[in-house]
Amino acid sequence: MAEHPELKEEFVPLKSRLWVSIADAACAMLGQIVVTGSLTYFFVRWRGLDSNLAATVWLLFGIWNAVNDPLFGWISDRTRSGLGRRLPYIRYGAPIYALAFVACWVNWPGHSQTWLFIQFLLLLFIFDTLYTAIATSIYVMPFEIAISNRARGSILIWKIIFSVFPLAVPLAVIPFIQPGPGEDATMYQWIMIALGIAMGALIYISTFFYSEKHFQQEEEQFAFLKSLKECFANFSFIVFEVMSFTIIFVQTGLMQGVLYYFDEFDVPAVPLYAALAVGIVGGIVLFVKQRDRWGIKKSMRIMTLIFGLGCLLVLFFGHSLIPTAIGFLTFGIGFAGGMYLIPLMNGDVVDRDEQLTGLRREGMYAGVNSFITKPAISIAQAVFLWFLRAYGYDQTLGKGLQSASAETGILMGWTLVPGILLLLCFVVLHWYPLAGPAWAAVKAELAARHAEKERRYLEAHGYKYIE
Repeated sequence: MAEHPELKEEFVPLKSRLWVSIADAACAMLGQIVVTGSLTYFFVRWRGLDSNLAATVWLLFGIWNAVNDPLFGWISDRTRSGLGRRLPYIRYGAPIYALAFVACWVNWPGHSQTWLFIQFLLLLFIFDTLYTAIATSIYVMPFEIAISNRARGSILIWKIIFSVFPLAVPLAVIPFIQPGPGEDATMYQWIMIALGIAMGALIYISTFFYSEKHFQQEEEQFAFLKSLKECFANFSFIVFEVMSFTIIFVQTGLMQGVLYYFDEFDVPAVPLYAALAVGIVGGIVLFVKQRDRWGIKKSMRIMTLIFGLGCLLVLFFGHSLIPTAIGFLTFGIGFAGGMYLIPLMNGDVVDRDEQLTGLRREGMYAGVNSFITKPAISIAQAVFLWFLRAYGYDQTLGKGLQSASAETGILMGWTLVPGILLLLCFVVLHWYPLAGPAWAAVKAELAARHAEKERRYLEAHGYKYIE
């Protein structure tokens, strides 16, 4: 990169990095709890919804996501406001988002299977629509702020640090406070209500500490169908989506499975979570230090290989502490790699689109990405529940009372499909094209193009452009 010093000079203020990361973590905290298994567990294990009906809800929900996310991404790209293209959705959506989360944990009247099915479906639809508007806007904010991987990376490092919280709560806290069948859920529900209000407040407050480059919203955008078509004309995006789908599927499956694993397996949790923490920290250090040396492509291949082998290790040795701890270590490396490398890879894909089309279309790409990855959440939830059903899991039994067959079903649903998908990604990434000196030159040209756009925007509004 030495031949392109202009990329090294790009700088994002610390307050912006911190508050974007806080908003991202707060939004993800609520989203992770709802979509990675806790709400399913609450409805199935505590409220008594049949697991087959719950799986059906997730599949129907996936259909809604197929429409919801690309449409919002397109609308977001075309938004014109004094705050910018993304900030209005974050600031004014945050209070409603918090209320939708709170509503998920209310014990609404009526306990028939039909009514529980309708409640679960409606709550997911409402919550995720708001999540889409806010999370998509926060997700693309680093690309609104910066163009170089160095500057974007300075934001993503803080996002990873803060992402410990949305990871830790579903993985390390929820399994030990969630109510089982017949247990009192009052304290659990109050904790969820307080959490929703607090996270909504943080998201709202954050919007006063970072801003967008307004020159981006001056660009004319494609019509919806053309915008959608142009995304899939970008080959790097197709490879990216294979990777993105897999990471979301794996993270959802692993975070859902751990809720059931610690219910039934007599393996101490503390050393496993310690191994997970070491893996996350070690993964962050590894990929941050090696990012420029290895490049995004090689880093992703290393991550998927380690992560996939770890899943298979837990599948075969999940009753034993030491191999499971090693597996949790690889989970941590995989989570860290997914959180740090996937956004950088996504940024390169959007940059490639700008090279091809001349437009910045982060919102559309985020929407189409969600169009593909949100079904991964639904499918992961449904697949796990199907494994439980196939191996004789009895949802009416208390914790620790499942059969040996049901324990096998937990391990199979938890790690088998994620392990296979990750190893397939290791192979597919061979064809990812955005790597090497030629791509570095494209990034430098885009940085210069952005500077020129910003100069024209400022001068058109009576301001002097200062390099």
